Amino acid sequence: MEVLANLGLSLIFGILGIIIMAIGYIVFDKMIPLDFNKELEQKNIAVAIVIAGLLIGIAIIVSRVVAA
Repeated sequence: MEVLANLGLSLIFGILGIIIMAIGYIVFDKMIPLDFNKELEQKNIAVAIVIAGLLIGIAIIVSRVVAA
């Protein structure tokens, strides 16, 4: 029974982490006056690297919060 409880908690924390990452991306998108989607469609690698770094940073923060 404990295994199912841990599985449920992992699922909840995983979904919560994804939601927090999405909110972080939306906030970052609103703060920077640049259309990221348009830049990505034009294959702007620099913007893709910045977004990847942002998402990795948010993921590290979320993982530390969830682990606490």
